[in-house]
Amino acid sequence: MIAKLKGIVDTIGEDFCIIDVNGVGYLASASSRTLSTLAVGEQATLSTVMTVREDDISLFAFADAWEKEWFLTLTKVQGVGAKVCLSILSVLSPTQLSQAISAQDKASFCRANGVGPKLAARIVTELKDKIVTIPLNISGTANTTTALAPEVATKPAEMPQNQDYAKVEDAISALVNLGYQRLEAYRAVNSVLNENPEADVSTLIRLSLKEFANKDF
Repeated sequence: MIAKLKGIVDTIGEDFCIIDVNGVGYLASASSRTLSTLAVGEQATLSTVMTVREDDISLFAFADAWEKEWFLTLTKVQGVGAKVCLSILSVLSPTQLSQAISAQDKASFCRANGVGPKLAARIVTELKDKIVTIPLNISGTANTTTALAPEVATKPAEMPQNQDYAKVEDAISALVNLGYQRLEAYRAVNSVLNENPEADVSTLIRLSLKEFANKDF
């Protein structure tokens, strides 16, 4: 099983790349988000998933471990094959995926090629209670020597966003346990977070309860 590739970028296609590892070229399918982090002739390190079928062996590459985790999660949903999954990952970042599922936002998934309303509804329904955690090595998985796309190039600066996600999830879970619907809890917590970005979980919960008292969600 091939879990990682580290080598020189030989080719970048529309939905694939070829990584030269000590003279051997590995062809891997990838999302446009991952491909945007690569440059021909430069070194790259990519997480990979290899699938083996009776008549096919395929390799899929990811700029970071969190994108890989979402690939593995999404492909467990009936009707979401590898190509559709890469299409989703091309239009939604891991953080946006988490938020879309928390909000049961089917429209966001319909932006991806191959995803219609029925499949989008199945995705948000089947994954509504699923939390895809950030692997421990996320900060060190994507690694190229060229300028990255804005979202990937600022990976260290993204960590507060990932921490915000953890706070949001904890606060939402607490509100759901108090009897609120997940969607209304999501809206309230994010509304509070936008106005109080430094708030901890207990503060998010307290202020969200005030939001419920003052507004209709």
